[in-house]
Amino acid sequence: MEEYMLPCLNKKLFGIECLGCGIQRATAFLFKGEFLLAFKAYPAIYTLILLVLFLISTFFIEYKYGKFIKVFLISINILIIIVSYFIKMYTTYHV
Repeated sequence: MEEYMLPCLNKKLFGIECLGCGIQRATAFLFKGEFLLAFKAYPAIYTLILLVLFLISTFFIEYKYGKFIKVFLISINILIIIVSYFIKMYTTYHV
């Protein structure tokens, strides 16, 4: 499966992973039913799925607090992505 995944251009050029590194592996793990490995590969995978499902549902359902929910989910995702990235970088380069 990994031979079909797109390489990270940032990692190839600069040798440092980007904020999105791991999302392809996490998605592949989800399809295989490896839910813990998916979380370990990309901790924001589940909140991103929740955000995408919410955004899709807004095409069919109008929510009373839809804008608030959207901003909240986006903020949570950004926070998880940034925190997990810095944890990954710290553990990778300071061990």
